[in-house]
Amino acid sequence: MVTTSAASDPRHDGAHDHEAVARLLHALADPSRLAIVHLLTGAERRVVDLTRELGLAQSTVSAHLTTLREVGVVAVRREGRSSWYRLVRPEVAHLLADAEHVALAP
Repeated sequence: MVTTSAASDPRHDGAHDHEAVARLLHALADPSRLAIVHLLTGAERRVVDLTRELGLAQSTVSAHLTTLREVGVVAVRREGRSSWYRLVRPEVAHLLADAEHVALAP
């Protein structure tokens, strides 16, 4: 029986986890989710706040937040009957700024 370690697995290049990065980038590959991340960069917001600011349905915003929570980009804090969402990985804001710079470069 042959076993493979992460180092010899072609999906892993040393300490790189390409699958995890692909999941993150896939979660960010939606303009509405990018807008949500952008809004959460400034401050915590409730779904109702995001709905109002983005002009999207509550169910749509909630689904996007679930996707972002699953990859560890945002977290939720309960306060009474309200749920406040925040960006927990500030590096993502930098990643998006760099991606925008590359996308808009001549």
